[in-house]
Amino acid sequence: MENLKKNIPLTSAEISSLWTSYQNETMTICGLKYFLQHVDDDQIQSILEQVLAVSEENKSKLTNFFNAENYPIPHGYTEKDIDLQAPRLFADKLYLEYMLNLTILLLAAYGTALGLAERTDVIKYYSNCLNTTQELHSKIKEMSKEKGIYLRSPKIPKPRQIDFVKKQKFLTGWFGDRRPLLGIEIANLVFHAKRNALGQAVIAGFSQVAKSKEARRYFERGRDISGKHVNIFTSILHEEYLSNGTLILLSEVTDSTVPPFSDKLMMSLVTLLTASGIGQYGMAMSASPRHDLGVHYTRLIAEIAHYSDDGANIMINNGWLEQPPIAADRKELAD
Repeated sequence: MENLKKNIPLTSAEISSLWTSYQNETMTICGLKYFLQHVDDDQIQSILEQVLAVSEENKSKLTNFFNAENYPIPHGYTEKDIDLQAPRLFADKLYLEYMLNLTILLLAAYGTALGLAERTDVIKYYSNCLNTTQELHSKIKEMSKEKGIYLRSPKIPKPRQIDFVKKQKFLTGWFGDRRPLLGIEIANLVFHAKRNALGQAVIAGFSQVAKSKEARRYFERGRDISGKHVNIFTSILHEEYLSNGTLILLSEVTDSTVPPFSDKLMMSLVTLLTASGIGQYGMAMSASPRHDLGVHYTRLIAEIAHYSDDGANIMINNGWLEQPPIAADRKELAD
């Protein structure tokens, strides 16, 4: 029975999850190795080292999966994609914000991969990834609080009793007697404002150091889109007299113009963040009954989807976009 289990081939979902995880781990390793060349805070250095060790272990396990299946090991990102001698581009505070956001993305990614996994060894791998990431997320969040970096979401009053919706104004957005924001709507607006503030800073740094003029212009555009989205989300909160819980992080970017990463890696990271943003906006829209919020999210999704498509075209034209696992083209095979 044990041998039979080992001979069960990976499903399309499993091989796709493992392939994507390999891409993400190798990208993370490159970023962390560079961060560790320029870090002043001992506690932040310690957490960067912990995450790096986890990513390197995960990369090794993923490589074993591919070797066992006689599946080509993805190219991913290598030492050629980083310059450890490049000057500092980001401050320690941004490292911590980046790591916190990374663990949030990984919790979602690992949860999805675990839900799709069927083979016992793949289920075990993603279960362990999820547990480790939960621990790292809690540790990074507590560290952010201790250092006064973490801003809490605004509070809302406790209800005196349970109640039920009685009027259509619950859904009203642009016109009529608009209701106050729901707690979940506030949470999503704050989360997206924070995430875009981080994205704005990271992409601003990339726009300074990219070698390709095409990539530089693309990053400048992304920087401005992120800044606009921050303003939209925070303005909605301010209209309700709520704090936005967001730090503008542009001051955490140095004036260096020496690229620590290849244009390929930077383009890939921005494409990844943009793709995850589309999904997160979609989830926020589904949890926001107020019509004006739905219109905002729909418009912003369309904007970043167009931006993501342009980025994919740049990567394809430069030979930077690695082919993910794909089904056989039966029509071509039949010709």
